[in-house]
Amino acid sequence: MKNAAICLISSILGGCLVFWLQSGVGTLTVAAAQQDRFPRDLSTIARKTRPAEKTVSYPSETPAETVAVDSLSEIAPPRVYNAEGLAPDEAVSTYVYETNNRSVANIGTRIGAARGFFGENPTEDSGSGFILDQNGHILTNNHVIEGAQRVLVTLHDGEEFEADVVGADPINDMAVVRIKAPPEKLIPVRFADSSSLKVGMRVFAIGNPFGLERTMTTGIISSLDRTLPVTRARSIKSVIQIDAAINPGNSGGPLMNSHGEVIGMNTAIASKTGQNSGIGFAIPSNLVARIVPELIEHGRFIRPEFGIDEVAKLEEGLRIITLVPDGPAAKAGLRGPEIVRNKRGFVTFESRDVNRADVIIGVNGKKTLKPDEFLSEIESHRPGDRITIEVLREGEVVSVPLQLK
Repeated sequence: MKNAAICLISSILGGCLVFWLQSGVGTLTVAAAQQDRFPRDLSTIARKTRPAEKTVSYPSETPAETVAVDSLSEIAPPRVYNAEGLAPDEAVSTYVYETNNRSVANIGTRIGAARGFFGENPTEDSGSGFILDQNGHILTNNHVIEGAQRVLVTLHDGEEFEADVVGADPINDMAVVRIKAPPEKLIPVRFADSSSLKVGMRVFAIGNPFGLERTMTTGIISSLDRTLPVTRARSIKSVIQIDAAINPGNSGGPLMNSHGEVIGMNTAIASKTGQNSGIGFAIPSNLVARIVPELIEHGRFIRPEFGIDEVAKLEEGLRIITLVPDGPAAKAGLRGPEIVRNKRGFVTFESRDVNRADVIIGVNGKKTLKPDEFLSEIESHRPGDRITIEVLREGEVVSVPLQLK
């Protein structure tokens, strides 16, 4: 009797197993058993670990209803890859690099000549640059080539050319050099409008950190409209802050958006050690577009003349100390210190009453309480432009029209 019961149970279980296998439900288990112990591809692992006949319910738009889902894949669809096996974010990164890496050049310089036991040993340095046109113009930072006796440019194919400095603007840390290379070797970059940038946008930097040519790093825009000091008195405005890795040798390289367009030029890092600390800075492309054409045409950036030689910084603004005789400011009616004459006997003494001078508080309605702010606002215009300077005069705000020269 006991043996009969065991046989009955075995036949029932065997029938269930056959039905389970024939219905296809157990096919994955059988297939997995025939595989190697460690599956060769991740799709096999995914099939093995996906629960069979898993039902997941979640509230629909009507709270009283539920929606049954037969597979977890309907909630989290598989990742989409292109024909080359790249995920969308990988495809963007490779597109940016493949589109631009041939436009990035290695800028090598020889600065000075240290005399030692074996004769002269020129000190060498390197940075990055990128091709502007097929005439051989290449943009880099001024601090990369400043003081260099020789500038050598290495293109993507390893060919090296000696470069001539076309023009430089130390205040905005830009310089243009030129090489005599066949046009087919020169692949210019494309520029984008940096005024449309937003914090959080992805960025890509290509350069030559530590001499490792055409290295790409990625990150996001961390902040906008930063101010980057370049001298004690001057700074670059509207600078882009990024978290992409920037190291020595990246200076002068392009910063690009996801379309492979240049939105800035990498120029500096904030670091106590000189190595990347996750805070880098780039000069915006709109400033590049304003400065570079003048560097190519004139060798320098032509700043408009406004006719004020010296100011004194006060809490309320900038007091005019010295006006250029017959300059734009004097002709417009701006007032400097008043000359006071006192006669003592046969001798006349002259003194300047600086308290009677105008105090500049703005340009075109924009506050400019610091010398750098005032100069930057003036330099955003061209010679011949008309501007309005707001000043404090005898306790009142006066607007003075002025034509730049």
